[in-house]
Amino acid sequence: MQFGVFSVSDVTTDPTTGRTPSEAERIQAIVRIAEKVEEVGLDVFALGEHHNPPFFSSSPTTTLAYVAARTTRLQLSTATTLITTNDPVKIAEDYAMLQHLAGGRVDLMMGRGNTGPVYPWFGQDIRNGIPLAVENYALLRRLWDSDVVDWSGRFRTPLQGFTSTPRPLDGVAPFVWHGSIRSPQIAEQAAYYGDGFFSNHIFWPKEHTQRMVEFYRQRFEHHGHGSADQAIVGLGGQVFVRRNSQDAVAEFRPYFDEAPVYGHGPSLEEFSRETPLTVGSPQQVIERTLGFRDYVGDYQRQLFLIDHAGLPLKTVLEQLDLLGEEVVPVLRREFAALKPAHVPDAPTHASRVAARRAAEQTTPEATPEEVSA
Repeated sequence: MQFGVFSVSDVTTDPTTGRTPSEAERIQAIVRIAEKVEEVGLDVFALGEHHNPPFFSSSPTTTLAYVAARTTRLQLSTATTLITTNDPVKIAEDYAMLQHLAGGRVDLMMGRGNTGPVYPWFGQDIRNGIPLAVENYALLRRLWDSDVVDWSGRFRTPLQGFTSTPRPLDGVAPFVWHGSIRSPQIAEQAAYYGDGFFSNHIFWPKEHTQRMVEFYRQRFEHHGHGSADQAIVGLGGQVFVRRNSQDAVAEFRPYFDEAPVYGHGPSLEEFSRETPLTVGSPQQVIERTLGFRDYVGDYQRQLFLIDHAGLPLKTVLEQLDLLGEEVVPVLRREFAALKPAHVPDAPTHASRVAARRAAEQTTPEATPEEVSA
């Protein structure tokens, strides 16, 4: 099972000091966080895409390429790539290039985005969100899977004899997760292609996440990619951890109360009861995270949000030390002990290349009679 962190790239005032970091500070901080993720033994760093303040990450491929050059084994991903407002041709090119530069240590999470004004900024209409996601992703798959593409659709100009460059590394495109909070159509899309489904798992009660993942698993099996429990599932999560739970609550409360997304609403205690937010000791984070398996089954990737709401870099790095030293080693051991042998691990470039080569070796060659026919 893979463990890591994701960032939404917010630039937020620290409510305890009144200081707002600059964009430059946050960009340098995100690089340091990614490096620390690898240093403490976690597996994945994922970065969101936004095109409006207070977020800075308008070009995650640029940032991830820089991180790739400063790390050696870290899996790099997005959280998310906007399939609705980005041109599929540019996505195909950018992520194939990143895949080459990172030596295959790349996958990406597709999403529609939840910021309405982004759509007209890129010449689209939010009311076409689902059709855009479906059509654009179908084209992206064609661009990665076929050397020459002829294509026409509703939302962009046709392509004739087009080849996206560079071609995917080793002939295997980056693995795709489809991220969604509330859209069953996106879970269906992930299941149709046999891709991964990532449930953000931050703002909603567990029953909602359970329904979405169950639907994806059922449709994954329906489309013939394997049994429902072999579907590729990822979860988000939100934690703040200190060695003592009372210290964690006292320190995190002002950040929670003033957070741009959920501040000035339910109390920290209410939100923690109703959603997967966990603020407490390492043991509390372990127990809460292990409990996710009870309602989503065995899954392949767990990403934690730890750098939002104005938390200073020093605090974020301390969170990573605790995750790497005390939390994730226990989670690895416990999840591995529970996982049946037939449930796959999270896909990597190496595993997908090996699977492709194995499939090619088992495919019977055509006979001379079949060739001549």
